Amino acid sequence: MRVLITGARGQLAQQLAQCVPHWADARFVGRAELDLSDSRACAEAVESWKPDWLINAGAYTAVDQAESDQAVASAVNAGAPQAFAQALDRCGGRLLQVSTDFVFDGAQGCPYQPDQPLSPLGIYGATKADGEARVADALPVDRFCILRTSWVYGPVGRNFMRTMLNLHAERDQLKVVADQVGCPTATVGLSQACWRALERQQSGILHWSDAGAASWYDFAVAIGELAQMSGLIASAAAVVPIPASSYPTPARRPSYSLLECTGTRAALDLPAVHWRERLKQVIRSMVQL
Repeated sequence: MRVLITGARGQLAQQLAQCVPHWADARFVGRAELDLSDSRACAEAVESWKPDWLINAGAYTAVDQAESDQAVASAVNAGAPQAFAQALDRCGGRLLQVSTDFVFDGAQGCPYQPDQPLSPLGIYGATKADGEARVADALPVDRFCILRTSWVYGPVGRNFMRTMLNLHAERDQLKVVADQVGCPTATVGLSQACWRALERQQSGILHWSDAGAASWYDFAVAIGELAQMSGLIASAAAVVPIPASSYPTPARRPSYSLLECTGTRAALDLPAVHWRERLKQVIRSMVQL
């Protein structure tokens, strides 16, 4: 199976590269090889290599910066998926579009189902929702899979966990938002879900995160505790919970964005692993580096 994967230098693609299945002939392209803001280049990449599947792991993920950079965010998060989908429609391939919990507004108090209406709060979420819609318009439902996930982190790249590790090592006290709830998702499990979706020719909309729930405060506390226990840092900082109102940002974020993943785990035959257990695995892997 020929698989083209975008975002080669991003945290998800780097994890995907570490666990390429024996049945996949994978080609990874990063920004240097493919500018996702260039729709024509996106289409030409598909037409040139003619993949059986394309995993679009590349995205514009600077949530706050997107508020003042809407044109580029839209080109990358909506224009590129549309160009990929249209080219794949002509070439006969399939698309796995990685999306986000930020397509929801967080107004409800129970996990979001895959078929619920979207209501993004900011430009980032809106452009990702637009990308989903354009994919669905361009391809038959049996030839695309939209995989929404949340709070993604891993041992490489820019993410909350790596930022917190640095801050725990540098400071005595951290203030972290405690009234936004979701679920951290390690790239190791997310990459397994992506490859399994391709192997099983999955279609439609899937939700994937690790199991359980957490606030950013809970996540920050666990990062410090587990990193100290593993010897990755000498000591953890004291973490003080604060409301989101005390840490204003350009982009509004959902206060609750848990994704209902039961159906996806059954469809992919993958176990539910609690986010804290996944975090422990990631930190251990970093100690071994």
